[in-house]
Amino acid sequence: MSGHHHHHQVSGKNLFITIVLNIIITLSQIIGGIVSGSLSLLSDALHNFSDVLALVIAYVANKLALKQNTKDKTFGYKRAEIIAALFNASILMGISVFLIVEALRKFYHPEPIESFWVIALGTLSIVLNVASVLLVKDDAHNNMNIKAAYLHLLTDVMTSVAVVVGGLLMYAFHIVWVDPLISMLIALYLIWASFGLVKESIAILMQFTPKEVDIDAIVTAICQIPKIENVHHIHMWKLDDHRIFLEAHLDFNENISLQAASEILDQLEKMLEEKFSISHTTFQSEYHRCHDKAVIKMK
Repeated sequence: MSGHHHHHQVSGKNLFITIVLNIIITLSQIIGGIVSGSLSLLSDALHNFSDVLALVIAYVANKLALKQNTKDKTFGYKRAEIIAALFNASILMGISVFLIVEALRKFYHPEPIESFWVIALGTLSIVLNVASVLLVKDDAHNNMNIKAAYLHLLTDVMTSVAVVVGGLLMYAFHIVWVDPLISMLIALYLIWASFGLVKESIAILMQFTPKEVDIDAIVTAICQIPKIENVHHIHMWKLDDHRIFLEAHLDFNENISLQAASEILDQLEKMLEEKFSISHTTFQSEYHRCHDKAVIKMK
């Protein structure tokens, strides 16, 4: 039984506008970072460049996920978005490590910084990034792939604010070390923010049991249905960030007809979808067959 889920479609127009805005931010900050000598501005530019890549990858992955299943791809491209989310979050963590290394180098070898460019281009980045966040906000609620891209944009707003604050401090007090310090704080935050997405996307690709699902509660609910003796050899996984799949062996306490078993399965599938949001189930019906009745079969 397959559940029917109506996924929020990503707006191609909004995503395209967001990509253009982030290209403008990236180019202006690269030029400004080189002219001013600001690492925090260059680090923000690198982050914005990763946003451009993230948004392009998110858009392509979303289009792939909508493609129909075929005989040689029975699940279609449903996990394209999960792979994109993992890639984007991993890239963000990699960039963060690079920024920490560069910030440490700047601590030991401080360079003069023209704070006017830092403040001006940081402010431009805030305005354009807020616009980008608002454009993709609705798409990010129920889609891990777009959420990864949205995370890039949201952290950009915060990093740009930090860059501007650093620029103001450098302008007012001529404290050069504020620039690498802010760059390092930005990087540490990005690592923290990205780790959850990396962990969640890996869990889906490894077919771990969804964290929102309680297997013991599912077993209890199944065994309350008349004529079902027990349920064993359960496997649960998520196909993408919406669809939960379940397969298991069902032991009946009577040698019932195939029609009677089918009626019970219909009842069971409806209950699992309504109570546990399980969208697809595959059951193997048995009567005095398996000797191993363990809920999870050990290999």
